[in-house]
Amino acid sequence: MEQGDRLHKLSVRMSDQELEKVQERMNSIGIDSLSAYLRKMAIDGYILKLDMPEIKEMISLLRYSSNNLNQIAKKTNAKGTVFEDDLKEIKSVQDDLWKGMNKILKRLGQLQ
Repeated sequence: MEQGDRLHKLSVRMSDQELEKVQERMNSIGIDSLSAYLRKMAIDGYILKLDMPEIKEMISLLRYSSNNLNQIAKKTNAKGTVFEDDLKEIKSVQDDLWKGMNKILKRLGQLQ
């Protein structure tokens, strides 16, 4: 929605402590816009922020895997053959990625 579509202005009074609490919650979930935060809270009633270290681990494994695949592809193109150790390493990283994804899916399945 464009800002021009928002024709109605609401005004809210808060104590210093209430405003501080709102700003703390905004900071904790990484929202900078007070208007966006208040709109989201007024419409949906809550904001869900997932702090899952498994996701950061998955991103790291994906980067590692991508780097490995690029290096193996270069080596294979240069030498014309695939090495058994390279295939084992790819399989190992892929297994770690699947395990990590399963952890994430299980945690997401427990959310209510």
